[in-house]
Parts: sequence; structure tokens; C-alpha cells
Amino acid sequence: MEQSLTSLKDKIVEGKYFDNNGGLIIGEGVKKIMKVNIGDSLTLISQGYHGVNAAGMYPVIGIAHFTSPDLNKSMIYMTLKDAEYFYDADNLVTSIALKIKNKNDLKEIKEELVSKLDTAQYAVLDWKELLPDLVKAKEADTAGNYIFIVVLYALIAFGIFGTILMMAKEREYEFGVLISIGMKRKLLAFVVWLEILILGIVGALAGIIGSIPLVYYFHANPIDFSGYDKQLGGAFEKWGFDPIIPTVFDMNIFYGQGLIVVVLTSILSFYAIYKIFTIKPVEAMRS
Repeated sequence: MEQSLTSLKDKIVEGKYFDNNGGLIIGEGVKKIMKVNIGDSLTLISQGYHGVNAAGMYPVIGIAHFTSPDLNKSMIYMTLKDAEYFYDADNLVTSIALKIKNKNDLKEIKEELVSKLDTAQYAVLDWKELLPDLVKAKEADTAGNYIFIVVLYALIAFGIFGTILMMAKEREYEFGVLISIGMKRKLLAFVVWLEILILGIVGALAGIIGSIPLVYYFHANPIDFSGYDKQLGGAFEKWGFDPIIPTVFDMNIFYGQGLIVVVLTSILSFYAIYKIFTIKPVEAMRS
């Protein structure tokens, strides 16, 4: 259960994971500070349940690497059974971490726990309450992303509008001929709008198909900054993350962005419709 939450086993760089014999798994920083190796023992002295003395000697069975420098210099893992004995807290725990499958259920699950537990005795906290600094950093990053997206879609809109503008200009003669021989402007506007919409849909689908392999590649092979930029890697480590940037491979993102492009194309096509309703057939055919 611990492995599914923290992936501790994957962080071990020396020694082994827990077995039936117990022992300690310590961070690389703890190893350097205490000058211990696999097979050496550490004496732990602390305070147990209800103020009792807590002391014990445990062998080091594994060394783990944590990206956070603070964790690397202070983290020591022991089995729950050893911890209960060490702190004289049989069948007791200080906290329980819940890993939910769907993050959208967080609020509902928290409210249910609060309603069922004695809040005077138990505190129910979500990750935002436990890590307020991380929440602020996330909000700042999200705000920057929104600005980037707005600029990006502004550029996309100008590109699409330029295409529609050129199309409308080049087909003025065609529009003039069709209107002059009796084609209704409403029908012509609908046909042109449908044509532009189909082009937008085809373009969005082509973009999705072309981007899927690239996004999946960087999802399976994240960009690793540990060997390129120490300053950027240090910024990641400050928050306890690996200095890597993986892409999110979620088809809903592809569909959502493609839909935005199609809607944007549909809105911009109103320029061509406006051109059709204001065009003068005789002047258009002369031009």
C-alpha cells in the first residue's frame, strides 16, 4: 500500500526494500551525515506515545534517493510494525494518507469524511491545506499558462483570419457572378460558411493526428533537465519533484483544443459572410 502511494521501492539506489525482518531505509543525505552504509545500525532516540521514552537500534537495509534536498537529509522509513513498537503505540497511527482515483471526487470525499468523523479528535485535510506554498506556486504557474494560451490563440486567429481574408478577396468575381445569375446571398453565405467550417475541421483533425505521436513520445520519454540546467533542476527539487517535464497524454485535451480551433474558425468565417452580403456584383465582376 505504501509503494502504491509513494513509490518508495523505485527510489532505492542501494540495498533492498523491506522484508519480514524490518530495518531502515534512509535518504542519501542521512547516509552522508551519519556516515553509515548498508548493514550498519542506527540508534533512534525519540519520544513515544503519552511521553514515554522511545529508543531502538535498527539495521540499515536500503538507501533511497529523494529529489527534495530536505527529504534526502532527514527521511528515515521503517515498517509500521516497527514504528508502533518503537513509539509504544500499538495499533495506532498519527495520520492516514488517502489516494483517490478521480481528483474530481476530492471535495465530495472530504465532506463525507468530515460528516462521519469526530472533527474534534480528527483533522481531515486535503493537499491544498497541507501544502499552501505549492498551491500558490501552482496558481502563479496557471496564470502564466493562461496568458500564454491567449497569446497563442491570438496568433492562430490571425493566421486563420488571413486565410479567410485572402479567400474572400480572390473569390470576389465568383461571388459577383453567382449573385448576378440569381443565387440568393443567404444560400451563398451558408455554402461559404460550411466550406470554411469543413476546412477548419479537417485542419483540426490533421493537427490532432500529427501531434499525437509527438505528445506520446514525450509522455513516455519526459524532458530531463537534470543534465542540462542545474538552476532549473534546483527549482524542481525545491518542491520535491524530479527535474523532468512529461507531457499529459489525454485525448480530452486534443478534442478540447481541436473544438476551440473549429469554433474560432466558424466565428472568423463571418467576415466572408459579411463580404457576401455587402458585395456589389457589377463591381466584383469588373475587379
